[in-house]
Amino acid sequence: MSLNCAEIDLILRELDLAGSFLQAVVQPSFDTIALTFYRGADSSSEGTSRTVLVCLAPGACRIHQTWRRVPRSEKPLRFMEFLRSRAKGARVVEAAQLGDNRIVRIVLSRGDERLFMYIRLWSGAANVVVTDAEGRILDVFYRRPKRGELTGLVFDLPDEGAASKTGAENQATAPARRYEVRDLAGEGSFNERIDGWYAEHAAVLSREALLAEARRRAEAREGRLRPALAKLERKRESFLDADRFRRQGDLLTANLYRVEHGATSVEVEDYENGNARIRIELDPRLKPQENAARYYERYRKAVSGLADLEDDIAATRRALETVALELAALEAETNPHVIQAALRRQARPRQQLERRYPGLVFRVDGWLLLVGRTAAENDELLRRHVRGQDLWLHARDWPGGYVFVKNRPGKTVPLEILLDAGTLALFYSKGRKAGSGDLYYTQVKHLRRAKGAKRGTVLPSNEKNLSVKIEEARLRRLETCRDEDA
Repeated sequence: MSLNCAEIDLILRELDLAGSFLQAVVQPSFDTIALTFYRGADSSSEGTSRTVLVCLAPGACRIHQTWRRVPRSEKPLRFMEFLRSRAKGARVVEAAQLGDNRIVRIVLSRGDERLFMYIRLWSGAANVVVTDAEGRILDVFYRRPKRGELTGLVFDLPDEGAASKTGAENQATAPARRYEVRDLAGEGSFNERIDGWYAEHAAVLSREALLAEARRRAEAREGRLRPALAKLERKRESFLDADRFRRQGDLLTANLYRVEHGATSVEVEDYENGNARIRIELDPRLKPQENAARYYERYRKAVSGLADLEDDIAATRRALETVALELAALEAETNPHVIQAALRRQARPRQQLERRYPGLVFRVDGWLLLVGRTAAENDELLRRHVRGQDLWLHARDWPGGYVFVKNRPGKTVPLEILLDAGTLALFYSKGRKAGSGDLYYTQVKHLRRAKGAKRGTVLPSNEKNLSVKIEEARLRRLETCRDEDA
């Protein structure tokens, strides 16, 4: 339901904006903007502040005061920023409808400058246009080149006495129509009743449409994640059979004399399985020793890959849980503006999502632990995210990631936090399978880069030793402390 010209006149009379000041501008979505006006106290009344909602959505074009919370957009939107810079703090000289055109003109004065804001409430052609005193467009809510509504052009304003033209109506042939204010249920002013009507009807319709979109997106995300999880779990099943590669390598080594060069397979006795005979596939292009080495290499890759695979499986399961939790939160939300803002966040390309730190981030009892898993992440952390007083940990005798404990002024790193960081350093190293190991740690100021070495390589001094054992309970607790958004 869009407002007619009689209803717009009544709303503007009740608002009585002349003499008030534009105090704030919030744009919660791409079709709505909220303007907060403040009128100072005088001898007969106290200062009052009111929020005027302008909606340009087809079928719901309207302007009225709202008492509902208007959420802020996550990032600055162009038209909102323009009004904040050029019109915020301006005094309202006039706020009136032009004839019966459903075009509201608000004249703003700030210093020596006068701005003219035209709010056109036509379904399918709604817009907000701001011009200077000469009618030259300074900015528009929607850029419409075919209508000549672009910055720098002159705004073609209809005659105040002419009726607006929408849909199939034609100004020359349409008979004059008398509009009346509709009788809406509720109490209070027409602004209160129209705000209540939209809260009860339009918001419900909008909310249902938004929730349908949210469910569609959730199903699409689950549709991508579940096959990926199934594929990872199938791959894990093959990796769990890694011992078979080692055993086949051992059997080939013990029976090298029986392997003929160029053979595609060999049958040997499996001494670990009651001397049962098994057939081992061979690469005819390789020597017998090279075939055995190939099975050992497959065993090593399976063992090392299994750990990374478990991480990927856990991450995919967490992503599925996040999808369900986000959908449940949206279904519990009653404000359609909040739902719309959440959908915009979900639709943002992953490369545009800002991450404060590379690698993994854990927040434990007020301490920040940063984990670099690759040379690139280690180098990025060293260059841009850690300082001299921060603590650095690394597994001794094992290649792997760096772990940093961010310094807290006036506090010493507790033993439990040190063990947490050490566990992470060992877990994200090649020594993970050993279950325990030694680490060394020192402050970042005692690290120096190794000339000519690989990216991220450092040489520590003043280091101390630490022995840790990977405990499942500690890992599970740390997983709950992981910050996915940092």
